[in-house]
Amino acid sequence: MIKINKNFLELQDNYLFSNINKKVESYLEKNPNANIIKLGIGDVTRPIPSSIVEKMKKAAEEMQYEDSFRGYGPEQGYEFLRKKILESEYKDLDIDLDEIFISDGAKCDTVNIIELFDKDIKVGIPNPVYPVYLDSNIIYGTSGKYIVEKNEYENIIYINFTEENNFEPLPEELEQIPDLIYICSPNNPTGTVMKKDNLEKWVKFAKKNNSIILFDAAYEAFIKDEDIPHSIYEVSGAKEVAIEFKSFSKTAGFTGLRCAYTIVPKNIRIMNDGKEVSSNKLWNRRQSTKFNGVSYITQRAAESVYTEEGKKEIKDNITYYMENAKIIKNGLEEIGIKTFGGVNSPYIWMKTPNGIESWRFFDVLLEEYNIVGTPGVGFGTNGEGFFRLTAFGNKFKTIEAMERLISKKEIIFDLI
Repeated sequence: MIKINKNFLELQDNYLFSNINKKVESYLEKNPNANIIKLGIGDVTRPIPSSIVEKMKKAAEEMQYEDSFRGYGPEQGYEFLRKKILESEYKDLDIDLDEIFISDGAKCDTVNIIELFDKDIKVGIPNPVYPVYLDSNIIYGTSGKYIVEKNEYENIIYINFTEENNFEPLPEELEQIPDLIYICSPNNPTGTVMKKDNLEKWVKFAKKNNSIILFDAAYEAFIKDEDIPHSIYEVSGAKEVAIEFKSFSKTAGFTGLRCAYTIVPKNIRIMNDGKEVSSNKLWNRRQSTKFNGVSYITQRAAESVYTEEGKKEIKDNITYYMENAKIIKNGLEEIGIKTFGGVNSPYIWMKTPNGIESWRFFDVLLEEYNIVGTPGVGFGTNGEGFFRLTAFGNKFKTIEAMERLISKKEIIFDLI
């Protein structure tokens, strides 16, 4: 008799952003003329730069001629793109070409990478965190059972990101040693970043305990402070313990095109029955079996990200979003709300006024201001009492959202 994967039943709720969409749709059914400003889901709004679009057009035209037609591409990605990534992102970081794997999204890779590891491991996941990390481990089976009384999973080690540690925890704060450690910097949802000296401590910790770090750097293009690493491989020894994920989605507006890349160093060895197995070879085998590669047209588009014109246009878009972040951060602080992030990241993490529950604050913003954000508790228990706003919106709408809050700031504090 056919049976389901019971791990799905361990998921505790609908996906966070699905819940948000349902609430907004329900509100619009009752208030069809409402002018909703969405500062919730982190999707980009700026169009793809014209120089990149032109490269896509040219690549598409190649497909109509026999001598330039492309069928299946290499599962690891075309060499022309991997070489550009190597030259532009890892020139001085001792990364090899065959350690770079092109994919259709960092989200997919951070989910799929856990297939390399046994289910009987301890996984360290930040709290709060991008929900996909936890949900994918629940589905895969590494999380263990959900413990209702503790509101946590038995095999998950929660890495506490709190206001007290400035949302930058250190490994010595852990009560247990994880085998697999997720680190996201710049962080989603808190918008905070991991400084190099703290990242060095995590790398040393991983080496000492034979752990592996999964380093999500999807938002590294938004880093402006010189002392913040853009790659974990800027830290000595990281090639022995860290797998890195980067994406063109937020950097170049590819959320609809889908293109990313993952670095799996050959130096990372996993023990199996007393023998070392190369994680690079395992990932290559996994991709060759389960993935048919990113389209040629999309990879040509990604290649053009590294042209002088492409870099300039992308920089303009990032500047646009970071100006939005500044508008949000300044607007919130003007009315007395404490914020984090928004300097090296497009996300602003704010304390809810008077400690109101984050879903209740969501309702207040939606109903009183017609603004949509993301409740912090949706990212984990440590997110309760916090709220995330994104800088990926339209600038005029972002300004209008802050004007609404400032003009009726008493509602935020008095109604609650």
